[in-house]
Amino acid sequence: MAALLFGFCTLSLLPEFGFCITRNYTFNIVSHNVTRLCHTKSIVSVNGQYPGPRLVAREGDQVIVKVVNHVANNVTIHWHGIRQLRSGWADGPAYITQCPIQTGQTYTYNFTITGQIGTLFWHAHISWLRATLHGPIIILPRRNESYPFEKPYKEVPIIFGEWWNADPEAVISQALQTGGGPNVSDAYTINGLPGPLYNCSSKDTFRLKVKPGKTYMLRLINAALNDELFFSVANHTLTVVEADAVYIKPFNTDVLLITPGQTTNVLLKSKPYFPNATFFMAARPYFTGLGTFDNSTVAGILEYDHPSSIKKKMLFKPTLPPVNATASAVANFTKMFRSLATTKFPANVPQTVDKRFFFTVGLGSSPCPKNMSCQGPNGTKFAASINNVSFALPAKALLQSYFNGQSYGVYTTDFPANPPNPFNYTGTPPNNTFVSNATRAVVLPFNASVEVVLQDTSILGAESHPLHLHGFNFFVVGQGSGNFDSNKDPLSFNLVDPVERNTFGVPAGGWVAFRFQADNPGVWFMHCHFDIHNSWGLRMAWIVLDGLLPNQKLPPPPSDLPQC
Repeated sequence: MAALLFGFCTLSLLPEFGFCITRNYTFNIVSHNVTRLCHTKSIVSVNGQYPGPRLVAREGDQVIVKVVNHVANNVTIHWHGIRQLRSGWADGPAYITQCPIQTGQTYTYNFTITGQIGTLFWHAHISWLRATLHGPIIILPRRNESYPFEKPYKEVPIIFGEWWNADPEAVISQALQTGGGPNVSDAYTINGLPGPLYNCSSKDTFRLKVKPGKTYMLRLINAALNDELFFSVANHTLTVVEADAVYIKPFNTDVLLITPGQTTNVLLKSKPYFPNATFFMAARPYFTGLGTFDNSTVAGILEYDHPSSIKKKMLFKPTLPPVNATASAVANFTKMFRSLATTKFPANVPQTVDKRFFFTVGLGSSPCPKNMSCQGPNGTKFAASINNVSFALPAKALLQSYFNGQSYGVYTTDFPANPPNPFNYTGTPPNNTFVSNATRAVVLPFNASVEVVLQDTSILGAESHPLHLHGFNFFVVGQGSGNFDSNKDPLSFNLVDPVERNTFGVPAGGWVAFRFQADNPGVWFMHCHFDIHNSWGLRMAWIVLDGLLPNQKLPPPPSDLPQC
């Protein structure tokens, strides 16, 4: 649905920033039938669109989205990567910043886009509804501002997703009930289409028509539930220029890795002549775990627009890395991302640290209930945790409980800053793989500088974990393999031009360190963006206290905030 525009604001003291406006959208949550892989089923969508509609705004604009729930499922929408400065009530994760929007109810999300340009995305943030409830957020520069790179001839959103012939809600429900791993998806998709490599899908193929000698910007979004993806366009080089709505130092690559929750803008320069060929643009998983996964490939077609139709064209396919590519090969790619760190686009990395945290992240198990047989490890249930705490979603939303001073019985503020039982994290796993289950949060003073080291564990197998932090961007100051060494590793931290992101993969059998400034009061979720790990409890909450000044305090909740 197109936005209705009204109102404007001017920043008279900063004339170079120009005008900003208010953009209104209405998202009707409905169900409609969709056919993929010769299988028709009812899906939950926004306005009957899959993927959902584009949300387009300029930096500085106010965005108002009225969400109306017409389906039987409880729903929330998260504006993934939007900073939500003092607008935590609009962040969207269920039972963290809001209770769900129930059937027949409406909630209006209201936020302003501050200091972000590029591509983000919106998605449902409850259970596994994200499978079909997602769409792009396109943030354009302010008027009269330009990109710090060549202006593209055309901009094209490319959304990677996963398709299940079954209902994803039934898939996660069964997995949580049995304690085992979930059934994997039946296909990957590009803009909702599986493409010619899947059965019965040659007509359901995304096609990108280009003109010779032009530059195209592909706005890449990984909305897949449980898989990191390699992506490549045959015989074409991609120039990476932005990550998670922050400009980066441009670099060229033939293959790109993008985790669930990450967004990346790349420039693709078409050939200066018309080639007698078409080109696959393909994606397949990067998998580091021990379980099963959807080992298939989605392909779209890049074709050159030509007035005369040539029947016989060569088809070129890209060479993608193996699904079990080494962690070092992946690290070589992720280390290429660097902030611009210019006067206009500075990298404001905290140079000193007020609060340090060392978090282990990984899989574990929980006991099987009595009189039940479970399909997890050794008859247990799969679980996941941070510092051995598997986060239990409360029955009331954390933000409301915090704001009203009613934490008793909802959450505690004793989340461990270090692992309770240290061990050789990437060596032989301990015999006891059980995790604790609780709703525990970390409290941060306003504007504290924070350093977090995330350490993968080999309990039930080492694997990468794309961690997403709500309400903030963070600077990735270091990463490495094996166990983090607090004496040696910080000596090589990049405090000059580290990449600034909202989602980053903790390396399989390794660690990552990031820093951020706690300048946004509220309650903020941090979790693995593999939905199965999130469902198993690999998640936590940060509470950032109010500052002293009026503009450093969280405003009261809106009158239409849903109630539990």
